[in-house]
This record gives sequence, structure tokens and C-alpha cells, in this order.
Amino acid sequence: MNYDFQKIEKKWQEYWAKNETFKAHNNSEKPKYYTLSMFPYPSGAGLHVGHPLGYIAGDIYARYKRHKGFNVLHPMGYDSFGLPAEQYAIQTGQHPAITTETNINRYREQLDRIGFSFDWSREVRTSNPEYYKWTQWIFIQLFNSWYDVAADKAKPISELVTVFEKEGNETVNAVCDEDVSSFTAEEWKALDKAAKERILLKYRLTYLADAEVNWCPALGTVLANDEIVNGVSERGGHEVVRKKMTQWMMRITAYAQRLLDGLEKIDWPQPLKDSQTNWIGRSEGASVTFKVKDYEANIEVFTTRPDTIFGVSFMTLAPEHPLVAEITTPDQKAEIEAYVEATAKRSERDRMADVKTISGAFTGAYAEHPFTKEPIPIWIGDYVLASYGTGAVMAVPCGDQRDYDFAKHFNIAIPNIFDGVDISEEAFADKANTVIANSDFLNGLSYKEATQKAIAELEAIGQGKGKINYRLRDAVFSRQRYWGEPFPVYYDANGLPQMIAEEHLPIALPEVEKYLPTETGEPPLGNANTWAWDVANAKVVANDAIDNKSIFALELNTMPGWAGSSQYFNRYMDPRNTEAIYGKEAVDYWKEVDLYIGGSEHATGHLLYARFWQKFLFDRGFVPVDEFAKKLINQGMITGTSAFVYVWKKKHHDKPIIISKGIIDKAVKEAGFIYDYSEKLNDLFADLRSKKSLGRIVSEASFGDFNPIHADVSLVNASDELDVEGFKTWRPEFKDAEFILEDGAYIVGREVEKMSKSKYNVVNPDAICEEYGADSLRLYEMFLGPLEQSKPWNTAGITGVHGFLKKLWKLYTPFIDGEVAEVAPSKDNLKTLHKTIKKVEEDIENFSFNTSVSTFMICVNELTAQKCQSKEILSPLAVLVSPYAPHIAEELWQILGNSTSIAEAAFPVFDEKHLVESSKEYPISFNGKLRFKLELPLDMSKEEIEQVVMAHEKTQEQLEGRTPKKVIVVPGKIVNIVG
Repeated sequence: MNYDFQKIEKKWQEYWAKNETFKAHNNSEKPKYYTLSMFPYPSGAGLHVGHPLGYIAGDIYARYKRHKGFNVLHPMGYDSFGLPAEQYAIQTGQHPAITTETNINRYREQLDRIGFSFDWSREVRTSNPEYYKWTQWIFIQLFNSWYDVAADKAKPISELVTVFEKEGNETVNAVCDEDVSSFTAEEWKALDKAAKERILLKYRLTYLADAEVNWCPALGTVLANDEIVNGVSERGGHEVVRKKMTQWMMRITAYAQRLLDGLEKIDWPQPLKDSQTNWIGRSEGASVTFKVKDYEANIEVFTTRPDTIFGVSFMTLAPEHPLVAEITTPDQKAEIEAYVEATAKRSERDRMADVKTISGAFTGAYAEHPFTKEPIPIWIGDYVLASYGTGAVMAVPCGDQRDYDFAKHFNIAIPNIFDGVDISEEAFADKANTVIANSDFLNGLSYKEATQKAIAELEAIGQGKGKINYRLRDAVFSRQRYWGEPFPVYYDANGLPQMIAEEHLPIALPEVEKYLPTETGEPPLGNANTWAWDVANAKVVANDAIDNKSIFALELNTMPGWAGSSQYFNRYMDPRNTEAIYGKEAVDYWKEVDLYIGGSEHATGHLLYARFWQKFLFDRGFVPVDEFAKKLINQGMITGTSAFVYVWKKKHHDKPIIISKGIIDKAVKEAGFIYDYSEKLNDLFADLRSKKSLGRIVSEASFGDFNPIHADVSLVNASDELDVEGFKTWRPEFKDAEFILEDGAYIVGREVEKMSKSKYNVVNPDAICEEYGADSLRLYEMFLGPLEQSKPWNTAGITGVHGFLKKLWKLYTPFIDGEVAEVAPSKDNLKTLHKTIKKVEEDIENFSFNTSVSTFMICVNELTAQKCQSKEILSPLAVLVSPYAPHIAEELWQILGNSTSIAEAAFPVFDEKHLVESSKEYPISFNGKLRFKLELPLDMSKEEIEQVVMAHEKTQEQLEGRTPKKVIVVPGKIVNIVG
């Protein structure tokens, strides 16, 4: 009976689905284990072989934990809101829900074929109203909460209102807007409802504000920083500009310190922790107030170096700073406006990364130094960001290299405030060896002493105080898109946001005729005819019914992509609960994710926002822990081996010339000089065709005259030979091209790149499953290398693991073909099995899945050589293999006579006694030269060993009747006969 993997895999996938083999329960006497892979966005391209890497690793661990006696939760769903579906809707008019459903069905088909142990009864889709009802619910909880600094936690807004009614806000220590004024209880009570709402909006954890955002005109939406690459939109490569817009914001800054502290108690990769630490950006220093001369205005500055305050020679504001327009003098207005407009076209990331370009403009205004009262020129420069600190810096060129370069460029004074330091060539930034000079009351002090003294003096004159600052900014939570979660918000007659009552959720997306922004620039929901809220009847009604009395306009923005992914891991715990986001019993049982696997690219996006929401939900008592994932593993990338053809940039008789890579390589190697293009092209191609004098054709210096073009890897065979006719059909613009071959074939160039549809190097897992089977795919992806590292895919390599599975199948042939008498395991059988158990268990616990695969190969080779036919060996071996290759393991388990799924079998227990050696093969030497070997029991005494060796016939042959002078015996090591 041959190994029919297609039949076997289909059989067991149907069995698992029918019997709900992997369905988890929210209570069990078993210990719980929750393993989760980041859910995918279902794109139209489907999965390629790089996508399942993390899923396979998580599946191995989930299956292993089941074998170890755990109640395992291993769910899967879809992050199904997103810009790609909306862009497709704009292009085709097809509703994003239809596209998304089609893509999900494709993903589900592919995932099922790979044989994952997902509990599909818990599937969630972020675009389903039944799911985003609870995302809307969390938004309402955030709106109805404030952050109490004294208690260091979020509390209900109703508690804050109670404090206002009793005491006003003078005793309240809250994270809130900076422009909150003090008021008494009597003043609060005297305010009307709208005025109270406006004040509360300054305290809420989600609030409306005018914010600088990344606006993409072509896409008609705001983009997050991680949606911008090299200054343009990641989707489509469109221009992105900085723009001020009224947006919903999330007060994540309230949690900055807790987000930092929480990193200490979770087992996440250190590089990822470092990314979050740097993104949050905690720094200690001082807030300093500079008065603007001739204006009723102040500039607030945060500095980590208040000790250098006497070195300030100019100030730099971010071009977006609100004071810029106010203080710019008339003669500088044109220059400033042009500079601000140019800066708006650059992303913050680009501005931060560009350390070489020095640019700026003088406002014409001056600030007043807090101590010397000297005028300080106020400039703007794009190296200062509105989103960091206060959007203003006190420039100390002698102590900061960027300030130094700016001052040099614009010929601004660079006063030296460091004793005995030469700053003629560069700034001095060594805090440890700082001694302050030319600084009045700070002279002679060290960095620490001067910092404390400067802060004390600033506080004394009312122009500063010590402060801890964070680089982290409040998160923009609005997107001008259609395909996202609608806000559960309407605007009353005063234009103030009101939450829709929880019992009326979800507020579902309306139908729209067009998915683009409206002609007046409103978000796509502005195209909806039925998008108003009837308060009296608690329902969505037609827009033309709006009367600002009982029917009001609904919010037109939708939530960002990270909204749904910030709570999905908790919803999996109780996904069918219609009364609550999850029941207390369920969330108290599962608590948190024990193992989370996903990409490192989410470090400062999803993973940071999810931690923020988890801490908020913990504060409000909705979840039992404040970190959602105990352990996180970032899987590496499976890269593709791209194929290239090389097109000569010049044409011969208007035909493209495509030259085989081998010819180019040889020419480069032989080249003695650069080809002289003044020679006739006909001569050139004559040389090419005869392949003579290759050095005359091209040299290393002229390699750039060939334009490498991606070729679809499906058109290239294992010998790197291109299907030329297939290529011409695929790329019609080259149908008349002249291909310069070598030995009758066109050899492509190869390069390892990110596996991507755009690079035509994608390998479809369906094709692999069809030719080699899902178990081969699973094993090969693990065998490629350590989970965390990137590794290139090479389909040719899969034949090795496929051959292993055939050999494994053959090992069980006696049981496949018929009844076999029970055979007791040999000592060697047991030794092979137990060393495999030990190694595989260690590997899985350490997530070293690649070495397990090689261990299986060694084990099967040894058992085959031993002609093993013992169920006592082959049964536990099937269980060991099961997490990696579950289909063949299930089939072999059944063949061995078991009636239940192998998923219910206990993991084999390692017994050390089978690895303990009972004998030793001694090298028997004569005068230090090895003559033969002799296996003896390890428990023999020195005297017994000598007696047996001396009596051996080979010893007698060597001695030829002589009596040895000495016999040296080292038990467990050697025997040496001297003389």
C-alpha cells in the first residue's frame, strides 16, 4: 500500500471538521493553554508559502500541549476591515463586503488544506456587525472614562462629575488637555449642560481635537505612520502631506509609563521591547517658558538639558506650531509660508531620518531669555516635530549637533558654556564630563548639579519646572474611509458628540453609492442617504429627517484598522456571547494568551495599541490581567528566490535584446576595458552571437547597461532555465525580443527577496499540497531554519522531507499490509525512541522546530536499520510526529488499531534508563597501539576486566607466549598491555 497523502489528508481534515476535534471548552479540569497566531487580513491574492510559517509553529505547539494534557484554545479569524477592499470597491463598484467574503472563503480553503487544529467554532471577523458591536462598546467605555493620576488608573467619568459637583477641579489630578481652567463646585453647577460637556471632553480617554495628521489626498484618508513608506502611502505610493483636521483621539499617553513598566513582566523579544521603549520615549528634564517679545504669547519648551540654558542662542519651532502664523513679521511672511507648505509634503518619519539636509526660515520674531532677558531669534525648522514635546526647542548649538549644524548653516552665534572644551569643529554632548561655564549661577557645576540648580531657579521665577516627557503622542482614531467600524456617535444641536446607548449597538455600516469622499470633501459615509440618528425611536433614519431636535447627524469617520485587532484575542474567549463582550467565567478561565506568534512589523502599531486597550479594560474591571500575552514570538520571513532576465537598455533594429545571465557573468570576468559604444552595433551583436571576445562586450563598469526584469518563477525550471516562449506570452511587450542564449538555453539571474506578488516569486501552498502534501509543506517550513530567522524558499528542497514521510510510512508497512504478531522492542529500539522523545520535547519547549525534523529523520533511519516491528515503539513515534505531520500520524495511529483521534493521545514519557549504557566497547592496545576492540559490561571490576582481556584469543596472538611487563586498565575507558 503506497503513501497516498492526498487521500489521507482529505480524510482526516473531514474527520476533524465533522467531530470538532479541536473545539475548546471554557471550563475543564485540565490546565488551560491559549496559543494564538495573529489573524490575517484576507487579501485577494490568497496565501503564499511564507504566510503559514507562524501558523504552523503555533499549531505544532497547540497540538503538543493537547498531548501534554492541556485544554487548548487555538482560534482563528480575520482582520477583515481595511483599505485594499475599499480601493477595490472604488475601482470596480463592488461592495467591500462581497470582496472580503470571497477572499475569506479562499483563505479558509487554503488554511483547511494545511491541516491546522483551529477551533473554527470561535471564528471572528472584524467586519461583522456582531463583532464590531463590541469594538463600538469599548469606544463608549473609553469615552465614559478619565485617567486618575493619583490612583494611576482609568475610572468612570461619572466619578469625575461627582468630584466636580463637590469640590470643583482644583484637587483633581488627571491626564487631560493642557488648556483646562480651574473652577469651583459652585462654578461647575452654574454651567449649562453643553458647557459641562465641553469641559468633560477635555478629560475623556477618547476625545475630539484638531490634530496634525498624515493626509493622503489620492486615497482621501488619514494614514497612520506605519502606513507610510518613504514619504508616500504604502498602498499605491501616493503623496502624503501633513494637515490639521478635527479627529477622534485616544489618550494613550495616560498609559505611557505603565506601557513601559509592563514590558518588564512579559516574555517578548528584546528587539520588539526596545522598539516600544523607543517609541514611547521617556525622558527627564524641565519644562521652560520663554516669553515672546512684543506679543502676549509664550513658548513652552521641554529640554533634557536645563543645565545648558545659558547656551541658548536661538529657538526653533516646528513649522506646524500654532504660534508661527501669529508671530511671523510681515517681511518674513512669504518665506515662512513657502517653507511651511514645503514641509507639509514630508512625513514626520522622513524629517526624523534626514539628518543631512539643513533647512529653516527666520520668523522675524524674538523670545526673551528667562534669566538674561536677552532677545533670542525664533526660527522654524523641519527637524523639530509638532508631535514631539511641545513642538519647540531651545537651541543650544554648543551642546547639540543638529543645533550646531543649523547655527553654522545660518550663521547664528554659538556661545560656549563648557569649561575647557573646544567647540570649533563640533558640538560637545558628553554629560558625564560637563563643567558649566559662562552661565552665571551655574558656573563650575557638573551636569547633575547644574540641572537641579537650573530647575530650582526656573521654578523660583515662575518660568519652568522639572518634568518627565514622553515622545508618545495620543493616537489619531479617525479614518476618512468607508470600510471600517462606524463610530457609535451622533452630534447634538450644539455640535457636541453623544454616545448611542449600548443596547442599540451595533450601528451598522450604511449602503453608499460611491466609496470615495464626497464632492465637498466629507468622508465616504457622507454619500449615505440613510445616516442620521433618531433619538426618540433609537434607530438610524434618512438624512433628510435631520431636525436638530430629535434627529441628528451621525459621525462620518470610521475607526482605524487597529480598532478591531486591539480586542480580538479576548473576544475569542467567548465569541458567541450576545449579552456581553465576554462572560466573566470565560475571561477569568482563559485570562490571557499564553503564546502569541506574529510579525515584528506590528511592534509599534497593533501590539502597542492592544496593550493600551488591555490596560484600560483591566482598570475598568472587564479583564483580570493588564497584559494580554505572556509570551510572544516574532516568526521570521520566508523569502522568495526571484528570477531575472536582463534587457539591454539599447535596441538593435528596435527589438529588445535580452541576454542570458551566464554571458554577462563571463563577459564581466573576461573584460579588460569598457566597451566603446562608438563601434557599430552590428559588430557588437555579431560578437555576442559568436560569444567571442566577451570582454569587448561588457565590463563590470558597464553592467548597468542591462535592466533586470522580474520573471515569473513558474516559468523557470530547477536548472534556472527560462521558458522563453512562455515568457513572451506572459510579457507581450517582449514577444519580438531577441534572446541571446548560452548553450541553447536562457539562464536567469537569481536573487533572494521578500516573497511578494509584485516580484513574481510567490509559491502557492496549494501547488505544494497537491504535489507533495500538507504534511510535507508543514515539515519543510519548519526544517528551513530557526523560527525567528528569515530563510529563503527553495521548492526543490521539499523532496527531502517528502522522502522522509515515505520512509516513515514504509516503517509501518507490516501493520498496513496485515496482522503482525506482537514483537517486544529491542534494547536498541528503546534507545532510539527515548532519545527521540527527549530531543523532540526539548525542541518543542524551546521552539526549535527545525532540529526536531532532523531528529525524526535520524530516528526513522535507525528504526529502519533495526527492522523495528514493535507497536510499543511505533505507537509513541506516531504521537511524536503528530504535531508536525498530523495527517500521516492520524492514519498510522488508526493502522496500529486505535479507534480515537491521535489528538487525544498522551505525549510519550521519556525514560532515562533506556539511554544508560550497560556495556562499554574497550580499545585494547599493545604498547600504545590499538589492536582490537572488546565490549565488556560497565559494572566489571578492574581485576575482572584484566582477567577477561588476558584470556582473549586475540591477546594471546599478540603476546605469542610472552608475559607482559604491565597491564594498565582504566575502567570505562582503555586497556593497554605493555611489554
